[in-house]
Amino acid sequence: MRDSERTGADATSSGAVAAMPPADLALDLRQVSAARRAFSLALPFAYAAAYFACAARGWWVPAVLAVMGLSFVTYGSTSHDLVHGTLGLPRAVNDALLSIIELLTLRSGHAYRIVHLHHHARYPEEDDLEGRAARKSLLAALLEGPGYIPSLWVWAFRRADRDRGWIVAEGALCVGLLAAAVASVRRTPVFVVYAALVIMGSWIFPVVTAYVPHDPTGADVLRQTRVFRGRVARTIAFEHLYHLEHHLYPAVPHHNWKALAHRLDPYFIRAGVRPVTLLF
Repeated sequence: MRDSERTGADATSSGAVAAMPPADLALDLRQVSAARRAFSLALPFAYAAAYFACAARGWWVPAVLAVMGLSFVTYGSTSHDLVHGTLGLPRAVNDALLSIIELLTLRSGHAYRIVHLHHHARYPEEDDLEGRAARKSLLAALLEGPGYIPSLWVWAFRRADRDRGWIVAEGALCVGLLAAAVASVRRTPVFVVYAALVIMGSWIFPVVTAYVPHDPTGADVLRQTRVFRGRVARTIAFEHLYHLEHHLYPAVPHHNWKALAHRLDPYFIRAGVRPVTLLF
């Protein structure tokens, strides 16, 4: 069974508490309309275009904000949906878009997929590279940031089978794009600034994707990943802090996580899972 098809029932067989929600709780939430699919796929390109349009005019504040949005919607939502295959695309199209969209941020989409699906299969085991920062202090998680993407690349390449060619090609393209950005600096800083911003944007991934949402010391499946609730958390994370919900139902695309959370709340309450809130 592919990781994107795992459900709450699988977590129950892995030793979760008896109050686990049923496997069929979110079947309807897997559906993706054509309009929603088009919007998710267009958003990364819109953010990248916004950066170059603003930077070319010297509007650096909105340009930086556009790159921040790009980093968020790639690794956290659109690319993430492509990793799990939740947008309902043919495999070849999904693979191509995963590669292209992650290349917008100088990353390998297929290395990301290998590492992330391994995280779903193995968390909270020590061989989970993506979840490793959850076992560290906040300072150590921050320090892991600059080397995270290179280590992800190497780790995935060593374990890849059918995707190794993708990973090599994506690596070569990233190096080439970075070299071209540096070479263009005498004419314009726009490209090298873009490259620096997307690279530095990935440095917070160990904190926001591992340290914040996970607790590998938790007693069971429902406590090894944190539940976040409250208006402040929802606003800061743009409705993306639904990590336990995603672990339980990885086949649900990101835009339906909020609806999934509402369905899961009664089960969390009965299981005694206490949500983390930021102020209110």
